[in-house]
Amino acid sequence: MSRTGRKKHTRKPVLPAWRVLRAVRPLIIILALLITWQAIVSITDAPPYMLPSPYEVALALIRQHAVLAMHARYTIAETVIGLFAGAILGVLTALPMAMFSPVRFWLMPVLLVSQAIPFFAIAPLLVLWLGFGLASKIAMAALIIYFPVTVAFFDGLSRTETGWLDLGRTMGASRWRMLKYVRLPAALPSFASGFRVATAVAPIGAIIGEWVGSSHGLGYLMLHANARVQIDMVFACLLILCAFSITQYFIVDRLLRRLLPWQPDSLARHD
Repeated sequence: MSRTGRKKHTRKPVLPAWRVLRAVRPLIIILALLITWQAIVSITDAPPYMLPSPYEVALALIRQHAVLAMHARYTIAETVIGLFAGAILGVLTALPMAMFSPVRFWLMPVLLVSQAIPFFAIAPLLVLWLGFGLASKIAMAALIIYFPVTVAFFDGLSRTETGWLDLGRTMGASRWRMLKYVRLPAALPSFASGFRVATAVAPIGAIIGEWVGSSHGLGYLMLHANARVQIDMVFACLLILCAFSITQYFIVDRLLRRLLPWQPDSLARHD
């Protein structure tokens, strides 16, 4: 068949209008949420001490930006350190569980029981043991994300494609080489899914720790602002938390996509 007769497979170009829409999508969503928020305030005629308007919250953000930035710095540090500490602990737990059946036999029930304990019941103990500083909040954030990372990574290690394992055994690979070259690469996408979930919920642990006992952080600021009926400050803290959580999630998601090129997003091809 001649070259001219061959069927050319070209990727369908993305329309410029669609690219523009993807770029402005966050602004459209934020604008729609602000309009809905303002409409609820206007329709219900809610007083500012119950539901402040977006304008009043924006004023609080501007007027108290120095205080908010100082307290946000502590919460962000607690969240990021707790996220990676919990992820490392989850990896170090899932690996021996996948490699050694006695570890899996005795440790899996402990993991399940640990999730039956409410985190609010653990937070005061952590503050009592570790003090009012960063350590107790980091430990709280790490504990919250520990279970999803551990379970996701263990599930990926235990569900490796049997054909790959058979190929490794045929080639005489040892258990450790099988782990390094077969199980770990196959389990990394599952670990990435668990780490994405952990990224979204990690700030919850830090905020819970700050509510229980702290002298810094957005949770501490929210607690005291609520006691003084400064609801605009409470909403300002919530907006900062939302912005940080979303930003952190997208940074981690983009990084994981670059580090795991062998797991492309099949849904993106149809967008």
